[in-house]
Amino acid sequence: MKKRLLSLTLAAAMVLSMAGCRGAEPAATTAAPAETTTAAAADTTEAEKSDEAETEAAAATEDFKIGIITGTASQGDEEITQANKMKEKYGDMIVTSTYPDNFTTETETVISNTVAMASDPAVKAIIWCQAIPGTAAAIDKVRETRPDMIFIVGTPGEDPGVINPKADIVLQVDEPGCGIVIPPQAKKQGAKTMIHYSFPRHMSYALIVARHENLKKYCAENDIELVDVTAPDPTGDSGITGAQQFILEDVPRQIEKYGKDTVFFTTNCGMQEPLIRSVFENGAIYSLQCCPSPFHAFPAALNIDMAGHEADVDYMMEQLQAKVTEANMGGRVSTWGVPCNMLFISAGVEYAKKVLEGETSGAVLDEALLRSTIQECAEQFTPGAQMTLDYYVDDDGNAKENHFLVMSDFVTFE
Repeated sequence: MKKRLLSLTLAAAMVLSMAGCRGAEPAATTAAPAETTTAAAADTTEAEKSDEAETEAAAATEDFKIGIITGTASQGDEEITQANKMKEKYGDMIVTSTYPDNFTTETETVISNTVAMASDPAVKAIIWCQAIPGTAAAIDKVRETRPDMIFIVGTPGEDPGVINPKADIVLQVDEPGCGIVIPPQAKKQGAKTMIHYSFPRHMSYALIVARHENLKKYCAENDIELVDVTAPDPTGDSGITGAQQFILEDVPRQIEKYGKDTVFFTTNCGMQEPLIRSVFENGAIYSLQCCPSPFHAFPAALNIDMAGHEADVDYMMEQLQAKVTEANMGGRVSTWGVPCNMLFISAGVEYAKKVLEGETSGAVLDEALLRSTIQECAEQFTPGAQMTLDYYVDDDGNAKENHFLVMSDFVTFE
């Protein structure tokens, strides 16, 4: 599948524009010549106009709200943490909501929560991460009454053919690309076997399937045996607790069978915490999460105190290195330096704000502005991070120019 590669080198720091008002000049104590008085009057008029324009711009900024929809902390706390961070930054301009843990059986709740958020006429854009199944239906329902609503969705759980026509912008980890880069990374870490945990619902998603197909191919090329293990679906009868318990019980079994030079991967966020904990306890290998990020599941799995450091990548990297050293697992643990889902929420909010403030002249998708916004937001998380963006390309070779696939470099802890 041929893709047009669009590389981003993240080198720009986020700059927040702050408009200031000029103070009035001291009154003159003697009369000025006529022409000077006229010029001064003109300057004052221009100053007043400038101040009025700034006031109008500030009022316009306050005239809209941006909604953020995430999962609950039990599904993965990164998204809800970042939503709260954006609310801390922008106050009442941000409104938040969550979708239910059992979203596959509670689609009506997913839709009704979205409609409730959109019922506020001040809400002009909704940022959604993760965009679980039901997102496309919710977008359709909202647009029955709010056709102008802007939807920016991250990490979609619906196939591109379903979500791309509905959302204005789709942001996603390059899952097929991860299937290419994980096996050689795992080989460098000493892996001889890969355990791939998933379940039928996930293995029906096009990009997850594409990643799995690449994992099969590139594991073979790197002399790694790929073993598929079916785990309970966290949205099923046993819930998240049952799925997590399965992981805790199964990882030791797999290590007993295949040895410690086994790398573990799961397609599900809720399974990452028990997987990481068990990998560390048993000395196995861990290359990457399904949603790559230094914050994803590591803090809870390794008992890292994040108070006051919820979005501090440097702190997280230091803590992870300390845990790897303590467990004598140098070279066997890696992740990305950029927290992808937190990035999607941050960039989604900042970009929607720019659209609503008129920086795109009325267009929803201004690719150059979107790309620079992603650069700025990623740079705030991890200065100097190296990332690339590809368009999603369908099976017929058609690039979908509102759907961007994101890739970053591995960070391996020595």
